Amino acid sequence: MATAKTLPAFPFTEHDLDRFRETQQLAYHCAEQVAAWIEPGVTERQATAELRRCLVAAGVQDFFHVPFAWFGDRTAFRHFHTPLQFFAGGRKLQEGMPYVLDCAPVVDGYTADIGYGGKVGDNPAWDRLAADLQVYRELILREVRARKPLNEVYAAVDAQIAAHGYDNRHKVYPGRVIGHQVTRMTARGPAGVNLFGFGVRTLQTLGRELISERLHGRSPLWADGRSSRHAPTPGLWAVEPHIGFRDVGIKFEELLVVTEDDAYWLDDDLPHVRRWTQQKETTA
Repeated sequence: MATAKTLPAFPFTEHDLDRFRETQQLAYHCAEQVAAWIEPGVTERQATAELRRCLVAAGVQDFFHVPFAWFGDRTAFRHFHTPLQFFAGGRKLQEGMPYVLDCAPVVDGYTADIGYGGKVGDNPAWDRLAADLQVYRELILREVRARKPLNEVYAAVDAQIAAHGYDNRHKVYPGRVIGHQVTRMTARGPAGVNLFGFGVRTLQTLGRELISERLHGRSPLWADGRSSRHAPTPGLWAVEPHIGFRDVGIKFEELLVVTEDDAYWLDDDLPHVRRWTQQKETTA
């Protein structure tokens, strides 16, 4: 396991953090706009097209990855066997269905990667999962602040999922990742061009980061395997705990700031956090 002495210095300035925060806010704002727009009969492809349109109109120049939308049991990645199944399809939204919107805009090189969960109509299972999701946000921050190796933080999330009686669904993502590092894009490839769902500049940057981190015994991809047996690397991490119960899945995804000796979520003014605050005030 890497020690604090071998970890790199925190690479971003306060100005950088402000720009990352602005990009994340933009992404969530567009997700909320699409959430207000979708209705029964809308397909996943139509939702992703509307999400892309909103992002481009707001000034997005490139994407870390193309927008995704999952409806119904696809929010829990049921029967997913190949990476192609992650792409939006012809599934139509129906009354009572959950949905997840996921987008990763890039503005002036500053990247955000967000996940927004919602439902159309009543869905008691979704309500329960949405409330319990707060536990994972608190757990991840606590474990990272304790400087636990990333694979151990992943295991702690797994244990909490089992305690809730849910399924770990982020294990279905390629590489079983619960998160990945985010940096400012400086690659010179063509903006707006995608390959296998990822921007060309993303692939160039990821390739460079993978090589650099592996040379130091670290990985920019956060999973439960050997490559994540190291202390949290200073920088920004897009973290996405994804939980499921039967045919209902939900997640949040947002940026976690990790410094040499601390960690904090980049922004607390986000839809899921506001929902938890409102629920707490209503209960009180």
